Amino acid sequence: MKAAIVGATGYGGIELIRLLHNHPEVKKIAVFSSSQEGKTMAESYPHVSEIIDETLEDINVEHLKHHDVVFLSTPPGVSADLTGQLVPGTKVIDLSGDLRLKDASVYEKWYGRSSAETSLLEKAVYGLTEWRKEEIEKTDLLANPGCYPTAVLLGLAPLVKEGAIDANQVIIDAKSGTTGAGRSLNAITHFSEMNDNFKVYKVNEHKHTPEIEQELSGWMQENATVTFTPHLVPMTRGIMATMYAPLHKGWTEQNVKEIYDKAYSDKTFVRVRKSGTYPFTKEVYGTNYCDIGVTVDERTGRITVVSVIDNLVKGASGQAVQNMNVMFGLPEETGLYSVPIYP
Repeated sequence: MKAAIVGATGYGGIELIRLLHNHPEVKKIAVFSSSQEGKTMAESYPHVSEIIDETLEDINVEHLKHHDVVFLSTPPGVSADLTGQLVPGTKVIDLSGDLRLKDASVYEKWYGRSSAETSLLEKAVYGLTEWRKEEIEKTDLLANPGCYPTAVLLGLAPLVKEGAIDANQVIIDAKSGTTGAGRSLNAITHFSEMNDNFKVYKVNEHKHTPEIEQELSGWMQENATVTFTPHLVPMTRGIMATMYAPLHKGWTEQNVKEIYDKAYSDKTFVRVRKSGTYPFTKEVYGTNYCDIGVTVDERTGRITVVSVIDNLVKGASGQAVQNMNVMFGLPEETGLYSVPIYP
């Protein structure tokens, strides 16, 4: 296959290059950038000089159409303009948030910009691979989930789908490494501000909130609202989402463990921990795994779910490649098997 990456010089783009370079079915990778046209990838990332010597092209729809799959690793707003010119005819995987929210008014409220056309929003399949595989197999337009929603939704799905909790009672306490803020310089990720520090940010206003609520609402068949609080920690990559919710009567830790084991027994990239053990971010570093630990506090009647991912892999580029595999009828783990980098 021939793959194109638009926005190749960001962290999501360079991670796509790493993963696609090792993919047995991808024979050519073209790179596009609206801000660094004419430069080589090695000028931004010298460590890939022996892997990809392609010159960055300006975004050109006709050139993009000559590829089997186009990854849009772009800021909000770019995909909304480009996608309609590429599909049908080219498979598109959008790593921005432009196509995730089905309600245009919700997008405009949380993102503060005009949404994509309604026809594109309706066509795009939300690519949470483990729970949407049949839809992904049939689509040529995929909205890749956000990093926080990936960790949160994989962690909560078995409980919500089985009716063990009310999603409206969920509290989500999530932490991310600084690559989640992107490569552009800003005060929040400045070394002097971030090192030896721990920050809460975008309290009650993070744009991943409606994405989480949209998917939970679909599973519940009623509107869901959650409390979601993100934090930045002084590490490069990784997300830990810790979720708390009261369990409905009749549910025990054994019942809960059984539904998780059943839900993910045949899912390559979701690993459910044995009772009494909980995952750390280092244990999925550099991989497409999501590791989940669950426990029930009988004293309070609440369940605690701990979900960890690498925000650049399972939270972005790895899940995008996993979805590409499904869209092209390949085994979903193709090109993605790797042992976590530890320590």
